[in-house]
Amino acid sequence: MKFTKMHGLGNDYVYVETFTQPEPADPEALARAVSDRHFGVGSDGLIMIMPSERADARMRMFNADGSEGEMCGNGVRCVAKYIHDHGLARKDRVTVETGRGVLTLDLTVADGEARLVRVDMGAPILRAAEIPTLLPGDPPIDAPIEVEGRTFAVTAVSMGNPHAVIFVDDVANVPLDRLGPLFETHSAFPRRVNVHFVQVLAPGEVRMRTWERGSGATLACGTGACAVCVAGVLTGRTDRRILAHLPGGDLELEWPEPNASVFMTGPATEVFSGEWPGV
Repeated sequence: MKFTKMHGLGNDYVYVETFTQPEPADPEALARAVSDRHFGVGSDGLIMIMPSERADARMRMFNADGSEGEMCGNGVRCVAKYIHDHGLARKDRVTVETGRGVLTLDLTVADGEARLVRVDMGAPILRAAEIPTLLPGDPPIDAPIEVEGRTFAVTAVSMGNPHAVIFVDDVANVPLDRLGPLFETHSAFPRRVNVHFVQVLAPGEVRMRTWERGSGATLACGTGACAVCVAGVLTGRTDRRILAHLPGGDLELEWPEPNASVFMTGPATEVFSGEWPGV
């Protein structure tokens, strides 16, 4: 099976296109195998780039633990770059079918390669039952959650996958490896949750760290950065357009008005290609 390793700000996945080769029979097991950073390729998960009847390509993403996720913002930018650069859809605007619908992506191309990708991520999902979360409010804004005997204020947003956003004074001092799993599996989130700790540097600038559902601490989370943008507006902490500093680099986010789409702009990078045996 041929694969390509790609990343968006260090949020790395193994990509397998099924336009020219069969789909893997057990993508969940394959995701666990290739994601292993000692015995596999090493990644935050597996993303399949597939034919679609509704768009230029269809994307399915699997976390490092083999669980399937609805959406990945960094991943969808890489899918757009792949289908452009590899000649599957050689145009500056492409569409990708995802677990939250068909998304439109605009590519900045230089020397025949897509370098930056701007994604229409769709409108945030703000009804608690659809996020889903058991916290009160549509959406829950600074809702109290108790973890390790401490009460945290959580704003919950879905960008096709669930996110919990927690604003803190100093994000560098958050014990992410300890708190992340506790929030991910908290009973307030029946389908688990992606957790983001955020420090507001200015109305238009934040710094964030992420614990992703099924993958753990990652260098970047595109849907999470979008959720942070929305949560900043809902809580009155940030402007509608922000620059988010993630451990792997920066993303530009904009939520122009209520009920509108969130727009995310960031890079996509191809690292190398290879073949995985036995598939």
